[in-house]
Amino acid sequence: MTTTVERFAPDTVAGVADAVRAAVGEGTPLRVVGGGRWLRAGGPVESARTLDVSGLAGIIEYVPGDLTLTAYAGTTLAEIEEATAAHGQWLPLDPFGDPRGTLGATLATASAGPVGGSIGLPRDVTVGVAFVTGEGEVVRGGGRVVKNVAGFDLVRLTIGAWGTLGIITEATVRLRARPEVDETLALVLPSERDALATLLSTIRATSVEPLAAELLSPTCAARIGLGDHGILLVRIAGNAIGVQHQRSILANLATVALVPDETWSGLRQSDPVDAMVVRVSRRPSELSRLWSAAMTISGVDAHATLTRGIVRLRLASGDERAVAGFDPDDRRVVECASNGWHGTRQAAQEVDVIAGRLRKAFDPHHILNRGIFGPEHA
Repeated sequence: MTTTVERFAPDTVAGVADAVRAAVGEGTPLRVVGGGRWLRAGGPVESARTLDVSGLAGIIEYVPGDLTLTAYAGTTLAEIEEATAAHGQWLPLDPFGDPRGTLGATLATASAGPVGGSIGLPRDVTVGVAFVTGEGEVVRGGGRVVKNVAGFDLVRLTIGAWGTLGIITEATVRLRARPEVDETLALVLPSERDALATLLSTIRATSVEPLAAELLSPTCAARIGLGDHGILLVRIAGNAIGVQHQRSILANLATVALVPDETWSGLRQSDPVDAMVVRVSRRPSELSRLWSAAMTISGVDAHATLTRGIVRLRLASGDERAVAGFDPDDRRVVECASNGWHGTRQAAQEVDVIAGRLRKAFDPHHILNRGIFGPEHA
């Protein structure tokens, strides 16, 4: 990997576009950086310059009556949380990591947390984006449209592209009104595989509609102060009668305890320093199998999103081989690689072909985050 020798930190969209055009003219690949919390994800990026867009920050427009907010990409989720809370609203994006993570990075990496399975993923809550292409052209799509490119859904293309199609500079997102009641319950999980599968399927068949439902391994539960047992965290919200009804259903299925709302932020910020973080996923109906495979790893530190079929493993350095116990067809994404090790995202051959064509359209010189999807994309 080429050592980064220069760092640019423009604080305007025009400055970002100028930096990209200069890189194109010199044939210099760029490493796009926001808050800098995803630098150990994916494959090593070939770059001679770092383009830091964290200075491109601030809320551009907030219309509480429309439940929409537009902000620059470098705006932190904490800033958005503070601004919207004053109006009884919130942005339902809760990626793992601390609240200093930026809006742009959350969308570029399509990062979703526990509420993603119920309220929506980044693509679902984003109604407009602006980004700078690999040729230094400023393009807009969706809400607040100034210029569009015919034939492409620009919002869905750029979210999750990891900056390979363009550098997100601003986004318009859809907000939610805060519920009347919002509480979190902890259910102690049975240790037997069949009993766990029965519990999960029973919960799915009830009228409980959680905002979030997350399985925690004993090690993960202990890390956030919930004891040394496997736990199912369930967040239920709505009016008082509805929440009471759902709480009663859960209490009839297992022993439940009310836990503080801050438990969720504690979970999202609980990744051990220097841990390797790997997501393994399949259909939600297969989560019991994935969870059982994870529990065979001695002392495993893991949690899983019930509504999405995703198990998130936090592995100590050198424990990469533990992932080999899963089915070869289970999808793996390396969120954070251990030192000296880099994983690639799995993709079907036809997806690679489509991605290549899109990249040729938006970054024909291949200067943005070159290699992040693995050496075959470098």
